[in-house]
Amino acid sequence: MIYGYARVSTQGQSLKDQIELIQKNGVERKNIFHEKFTGTKTDRPELDALLKVIQPNDTLVVAKLDRLARNIREALNVIHDLQENHVTIQVLSPKMTVSNDVGGKIMYNTLLMVADIERDMIVERTKAGKAYAKAHNPNYKEGRKKRLEGKNKAFYDAVHEYKSNHSAKETSDYFTSIGKSISSRTVFRIEKEYRKGN
Repeated sequence: MIYGYARVSTQGQSLKDQIELIQKNGVERKNIFHEKFTGTKTDRPELDALLKVIQPNDTLVVAKLDRLARNIREALNVIHDLQENHVTIQVLSPKMTVSNDVGGKIMYNTLLMVADIERDMIVERTKAGKAYAKAHNPNYKEGRKKRLEGKNKAFYDAVHEYKSNHSAKETSDYFTSIGKSISSRTVFRIEKEYRKGN
């Protein structure tokens, strides 16, 4: 049996692209487990449900390896458990089958490390953007309008910071490439709200 798993980190993100990509690679829609949970939380009911039904010699397909978890240690634990259960893990971007030989371990550890570094860079850029704004904008306010607050605020901050040096399309393409699908239209909406906030 072939299963798929898709995850995004916030309620505002779309699972559509991941699910469509997984379907195009031979997984029936009914066999794709998906959820919107942050990788910093260990409670992921759909992943837990998948791990209960998947059997030895089954295949699990994911769009990107870090969709299994945003925490490297947890991702390695999931990979280990699946391999112990003789489950094949297929990653679509970049295209690879997770293997336990030396080359395979180097590959999947590197992918997880790169994803982790990318997240850290977003956080650092967000902090740097805030520091710059505080130093150069006398009207800068830390708080934002309510629609930019809550669980999505860190993501919106990152989009706002990236957009300051890129076009809306480049911003959309970048965040989509790291599994945080967002349209150019949404980027413009976020920027509009930030201008109002300041």
